[in-house]
Amino acid sequence: MRLCYSYRALNSVTTTPLPSSSTTTTTTTSTVIEPPTTTRFRTKNDSCLRMRSLIGTTTLTKNDVTESATTCRLSPPKLGKRWREYQGSGDWEGLLDPLDDALRCEILRYGQFVDAAYRAFEFDPISPAYATCRFPKNALLTRTGLGRSGYRVTKNLHATCGVQTPGWIERLPSWMSVRSSWIGYVAVCQDKEEIARLGRRDVVIALRGTATSLEWLENLHTKLTDLPTHVGPSGSGPMVESGFFSLYTSSTATCASLQHAIREEVARVVQSYGAEPLSLTITGHSLGAALAILSAYDITTTFADVAPMVSVFSFGGPRVGNKSLRCKLEGSGSKILRIVNSDDLVTKVPGFVFRDDQDDDVAKKYDIHMANIPSWIQKSVKGTQWGYADVGQELKLSSKESPHLNKINFATCHDLKTYLHLVNGFVSSTCPFRATKEVLPTHLIS
Repeated sequence: MRLCYSYRALNSVTTTPLPSSSTTTTTTTSTVIEPPTTTRFRTKNDSCLRMRSLIGTTTLTKNDVTESATTCRLSPPKLGKRWREYQGSGDWEGLLDPLDDALRCEILRYGQFVDAAYRAFEFDPISPAYATCRFPKNALLTRTGLGRSGYRVTKNLHATCGVQTPGWIERLPSWMSVRSSWIGYVAVCQDKEEIARLGRRDVVIALRGTATSLEWLENLHTKLTDLPTHVGPSGSGPMVESGFFSLYTSSTATCASLQHAIREEVARVVQSYGAEPLSLTITGHSLGAALAILSAYDITTTFADVAPMVSVFSFGGPRVGNKSLRCKLEGSGSKILRIVNSDDLVTKVPGFVFRDDQDDDVAKKYDIHMANIPSWIQKSVKGTQWGYADVGQELKLSSKESPHLNKINFATCHDLKTYLHLVNGFVSSTCPFRATKEVLPTHLIS
């Protein structure tokens, strides 16, 4: 099994001692980490003890830091003709449990594009450039650590809050009333060697999570609303969370909507590269994950006849729409992989998800358990503005399975860096976390 250390170590930390197969507990200052065996084990305890015994109880210091992506970056897997499989053509069947190492590297790689969106965003409310991109387009990836990715940023993306605010809010500090803000970018793979490795030219749309005051306010608009293209009784067609839809479609006199910008750039990319193997990968975290799903739906319906393969890799995303939206997404050919931390509350909101007896396989697939809610409540909520449905395939992780995360709370469980750490360490449902020599940022462990 290829080790895929893709998490950048930032600070030193002493890890919680791990149980060893030996009855004697020891502490060492340096340890040689052997790759975990690919042997299948009969029980969860056997497999996890075998892997954890590889490192015993170790104290990590700065001298033990493993650089980010030492394997994925130095020796990335060649996808070649199997690229469609890793983009979800077969719904990632057989690749998620246990987690395929090449897919692990791809998930981590797309997570780094989202991390770049966070790094490029100006969070300082005192700065005149608040809520904009800190770097010019041609230097964005280089300044955020992805200068050797083989991609080039071709378009900046902005989202606008359409929520109506009272007049007195204008008297508050200007940063609290910012309506349009930089939310991500489009990047196209231009490096010939990377295109050969990937088996096609890849286009990435990377979207950050909630950052501004009005974006937080939009997140509170959790009722479902009909998509404008739907014709029929309210609630019978695809519906999406009204706050996410507002952020996706709203615009100002000086700032085009996120929807318009994405459509415009996808049209340009398809015209420029449509004659060659092409993929469109949309990735985001939190709010960005929700907007990624809306983008996938919009692209596959707007460019139905010419759209390339559209895949979504979402990290810590909330629910987005109803069952009809899920069916439309599946029918459009969009492939969605939701990376979910079971300890992250954001992935469990908004609304309710109910078991549908007429769709029992789907209910089992999405692990829907609402048996304790009276049937009359379920009937009254399903098909209304509160009846949500999970979409796509799910890679389920857990902060509690990591021996390195000593501090587990709402913030750390939802942190993108936690997600990348969990993806890096996940093995399978029978052994949720492998032995890794890894140092985490202080805010995740202190």
